[in-house]
Amino acid sequence: DTGAEDVHLKVICCGVCHTDIHQVKNDLGMSNYPMVPGHEVVGEVVEVGSAVTKFKAGNVVGVGLLVGSCGACLPCQSGIEQYCKNKIWSYNDVYTNGQPTQGGFATAMVVDQKFVVKIPQGMAPEQAAPLLCAGLTVYSPLSHFGLKNRSGLRGGILGLGGVGHMGVKIAKAMGHHVSVISSSNRKRDEALDHLGADEYLVSSDVPRMQEVADSLDYIIDTIPVEHPLDPYLSLLKVDGKLILMGVIKSPLQFVTPMVML
Repeated sequence: DTGAEDVHLKVICCGVCHTDIHQVKNDLGMSNYPMVPGHEVVGEVVEVGSAVTKFKAGNVVGVGLLVGSCGACLPCQSGIEQYCKNKIWSYNDVYTNGQPTQGGFATAMVVDQKFVVKIPQGMAPEQAAPLLCAGLTVYSPLSHFGLKNRSGLRGGILGLGGVGHMGVKIAKAMGHHVSVISSSNRKRDEALDHLGADEYLVSSDVPRMQEVADSLDYIIDTIPVEHPLDPYLSLLKVDGKLILMGVIKSPLQFVTPMVML
């Protein structure tokens, strides 16, 4: 049913995030079945509730990882619902009425208008879909830490998977100098020639890593497996930001003095 604040949309396409695979396989030990995954959803508005003002039938819209929040806490009141302790995920969760949430690998969704965004006219749905997860995953911390409107910053992207790709493109669009950091030379051409990164660093090249110590304003770590953090902390300037993005089952560890030095 379409409530007063709801947007009913017909799903056009939905991206496949690796998190969806984790959830389907219960890799994180928190999956609830039956499950309809999908949180990179692009669709066409079919119907809107009586209180909906931002959308109308025929609009192409997107839905990401969240479909609800408490609306009363400080993060919600500040427009940063992703930090709400009672946020509602787009699937593998429950609404406040106890009904399970189901994602975008479906023909339709009904979502509160607060968690729906317009897709710009002319943007292909399949191009927009990954922005609703990988794109937001990178954009959100850059915005939260005040880095997005500061051209000339020097950033590092650790790992060049799906989120890493987005990190390079979005950071470059913000006018940042971007270094991709990887464990081998395998993705050098992709990073420099196809994505437009400014520099490519191989973490095992100790002399080069020492040369670029204290040079980065931030590092976005997208590696989804256990890995040491110490080699990368030394790359950050004083007050530099290390932003952890990878979904990892085991704790990441570092030597405490490295944070203080």
